[in-house]
Amino acid sequence: MIKTPTADALNLRDIASSFDAQRGKLPVLGDPHRTPEPTAVCRRVVELGELIVQLSDEVLARVTDQDRAPHGDRVITAFASAIEPAGDAVAALGVVNHQLAFLAQTEPSHDQADVRDAREASVNVLEDALALADEALHEAATRLHAASTTLLPPSAQLRAALSRSHGAADTAPSPEPAAKTAPTTAGPPTAVRGR
Repeated sequence: MIKTPTADALNLRDIASSFDAQRGKLPVLGDPHRTPEPTAVCRRVVELGELIVQLSDEVLARVTDQDRAPHGDRVITAFASAIEPAGDAVAALGVVNHQLAFLAQTEPSHDQADVRDAREASVNVLEDALALADEALHEAATRLHAASTTLLPPSAQLRAALSRSHGAADTAPSPEPAAKTAPTTAGPPTAVRGR
């Protein structure tokens, strides 16, 4: 099963892009289009489980290959390194689903003081878990993208284009500061937890 560095780099990039796509599907508190709800979170867990299986299959295929390519060990390390943060993302989404179940269970008595406090704490835990899932997915994607670049560095044309775009951004005039306006509030105030 000898694969060329180019084929392996493209495979790494493809799976990294899948992790990036999963980040874009994560629920977001306060976003009416991406409100956390159990079925969507379960779908994310299933999709991440499939990505973890894919990573494991890539590792397994290479460690059992008797005719491994010279760059094969680097590819094995890259795929294996992404399994941990992918698992962390699944665990964080498990916490999200647990908190969503608690919030649904306590909804009928949400106006009782002790329940209200517990629900507020639950929302904070849920928010932290979503942030952890996002960070973990970013880490998995970053590791795979970095590994692909070591196998297949960007072309000279791409490096030149990136250099030009960074140079243009550095020399572009900064926008005028926005005029200060009185803050507006929409809906009830939300609790912000101190860090």
